Amino acid sequence: MKSLAIALFAFARLTTAQSLAGLWDATVNVKGLEVPFRFEISGDKSKIAGTFFNGDAKFVSSSGNYADSKLVINWDYTASRLEATVHDGVIEGNYFRAGRDAKTVYPFRATRFVPSPIASADVPSIAGLWVIPTSSDKGESAWQFIVRQSGPEVTAAILRIDGDTGALQGVYKDGKFVLSHFSGARPAVFEVKPQSDGTLQILQDGKKQFTGTRENEAKAKGLPQPSDPSKFTTMKDPTKPFTFAFNDLNGKAVSSTDPRFRGKVVLVNITGSWCPNCHDEAPFLAALYKKYRSQGLEIVALSFEEADQLKDLTRLRAFIKKYGIEYTVLVAGDTSEAADKLSQAQNWTSWPTTFFVGRDGLVRGTHAGFPSSGSGELFTKAKEEFEAKVERLLAESVQSSR
Repeated sequence: MKSLAIALFAFARLTTAQSLAGLWDATVNVKGLEVPFRFEISGDKSKIAGTFFNGDAKFVSSSGNYADSKLVINWDYTASRLEATVHDGVIEGNYFRAGRDAKTVYPFRATRFVPSPIASADVPSIAGLWVIPTSSDKGESAWQFIVRQSGPEVTAAILRIDGDTGALQGVYKDGKFVLSHFSGARPAVFEVKPQSDGTLQILQDGKKQFTGTRENEAKAKGLPQPSDPSKFTTMKDPTKPFTFAFNDLNGKAVSSTDPRFRGKVVLVNITGSWCPNCHDEAPFLAALYKKYRSQGLEIVALSFEEADQLKDLTRLRAFIKKYGIEYTVLVAGDTSEAADKLSQAQNWTSWPTTFFVGRDGLVRGTHAGFPSSGSGELFTKAKEEFEAKVERLLAESVQSSR
């Protein structure tokens, strides 16, 4: 009996040791840059699952398998997968993701999560809103840097016109905050050093350098301000109705002139299941539609995908399932065709972009991009502005909206 008990105890220890469940300190290698992030594994064997984090948001895998030290985890809604081997407590392999321009492969490595000692004294406060002057290829003159801080620990995001970097997380060490992000997409590392003049020196991915100035000081100094997402994109002719005509995922033709849209408030959302910022926005739009559809709201997503994805729409179908989307989703074509097919729009460059169409069929407002929860108060503000605009348009009759 004693021998049997010892054997069972040894077997239990072996089984526990082989389980991958729990938190992991992971990295992906992006062109020689190590990007650290937190990764979680749950389940085992054919029910194993992997989870990426973007602040509070979780990106849980669709399927997976772990057998004979071989690990495969799939995220259907981003057309991504992790293929790795497990040896001596280390997970090593490659992470594959299909994107708008090309398929990306990142070397992946993970070890068991171990809490690291962090500084507790003489940590400078950088919490708040900052302005980062820049000159982007989208015509922006500045970005916003949103920082939340608890002692040496920081969660932050850089908000651009199309959306943010995802939640950048890290700690203060050796005179600087080192922040990083990877949620299956948007790999980035930022080093943030407070300067004696009150500004921040910000180094992105070891290459690009920026200066951050507190929001109130930036305004007082007349520094360039971030673009207003509600004014960035407009209509070339605001007196003409917004029109669209594409097929849904079943091949059925759907048009802006269909009876179901007549006299309704319609949000036309330019999106793509390859787009990280579109993933940030989708759960909000899904909830918005469920809340207001009975009052006359319709949402139509015009989804532009890569040529490979257009062949079977597997990722787009998984995207719809993941976020519980009940509004209309249309297959608008290849991403390279978007500018030509959205010819009514002026200065359209952001994924996603939403057009607010009134009951009269005319565009009554736009919103370029969408932040994630990593943008903190600006994420909350964006949702409140969306909802307020929808409520104003729903309150109008067809006659009063003319």
